[in-house]
This record gives sequence, C-alpha cells and structure tokens, in this order.
Amino acid sequence: MNIVDISNKRYTTKHYDKSKKISAEHIEQLLTVLKNSPSSVNSQPWHFFIADNEAAKAKILPAILDFNHPRVADSSHSIVFCVKAPIDEAHLQNLLKQEDKDGRFPSADLKEGQDKGRRFFVEQNSKTAESQLCWESKQLYIALGQLLFAAAAIGIDSTAIEGYDALKMDEILGLKEKGLKSVVVVSLGYRDVNDGNAHRPKSRLPNEQIFTVL
Repeated sequence: MNIVDISNKRYTTKHYDKSKKISAEHIEQLLTVLKNSPSSVNSQPWHFFIADNEAAKAKILPAILDFNHPRVADSSHSIVFCVKAPIDEAHLQNLLKQEDKDGRFPSADLKEGQDKGRRFFVEQNSKTAESQLCWESKQLYIALGQLLFAAAAIGIDSTAIEGYDALKMDEILGLKEKGLKSVVVVSLGYRDVNDGNAHRPKSRLPNEQIFTVL
C-alpha cells in the first residue's frame, strides 16, 4: 500500500472491537515511531503513558469526557501524550549526553554548537510558561501525526482525543510532581464492525482551495 492509499483509508475510529488486541510486535513498532519522531532542535520534550490493560484504562477513564469513554475503554491501548513542564536544565543536559553517547558529535565544537543552538531555541520559545507549553505541544503533535500514520500503515485504527479533562488527568497520573503536563490522548485498536465512521466518505477541501504553487 502506498502513502496515498494509507492516507485515503485512514480515518478517526469511533467504536473499537474490545476483543481484538494489538500484538506486542506492532506496539513495539509504534513506540519506536514515537521515539524516532522529529522535534525542533531534537528537544524531545515528551513523555508517553501507555494504558495497555483494563486496570490502566480504568485509571485514566475518569479524566476522559463521557462521550469519549468507549474510545478508551474498548481500545486495545491508549496513550497519554505529555510534555515537560518545564524544559529544565536536567533535560537539556540529558539530551546532550545521549547525543554524545549515540555518536552525534565528531568534534567538541559540534557538541558545543548543538547545545548552544538548542538552548537558544528553547529560550526563544520560553518567555512565559504558556509560550513554552505552546512550543512543546507543537513538537508533540508532530509525534502524534507520525503515530496516526504509522498505525494506519500496519492496519491499526486510531483516535486522537482532545475531549478530556487535562487537570484531572494530570492529577490521576501525578504529572505535576513528575514535571509533566498532559496534552492529548490517543486510543489504538481495531474498529468494530458497526463503526459508522468507517463507511462515511472522507471529506476534504479541494486542492485549489488549500494549495498555492509559488
């Protein structure tokens, strides 16, 4: 299947078949996609909480708005996407240490340049807590897009969920104490045979309204 076919086929799943579970192999592939997702200056300002069993899904369910309950409860896996709150010195040093360990720097000058460049962009986007959250969330949504497309590519259905209570989720997971903040939730699994959204045609604005060739 080519990328256009995947894009045409993928849709937001409304009802999951609770009896179908994603294999460990496929979950590992999807987590690798999240890990490899690009971010500005390789900031990787994220953490992901994975609910892969009934108890875990029940734990986060009180933070999910009622109309979205089935999308979490009946999913195979649900993932809470979080950002660093804030991006602190420890995170910046940890990134640089990992990059050095992974062989990213043939010279000390390149290592220093990477550190300075990243700190510049973090500072530019961290004038306030709100501006840093906005910038980090942009990076997180890149990872979200990667995950949704990757899941569709291997036949796994998905739902991005913004319909949840972020304050309650943060409380349930103890995120403030961990220096994190939740931003979005994603459920993964296999569509129910009666999922009406599967049979609706995709609706997008025509090319001439959204593309301009310069």
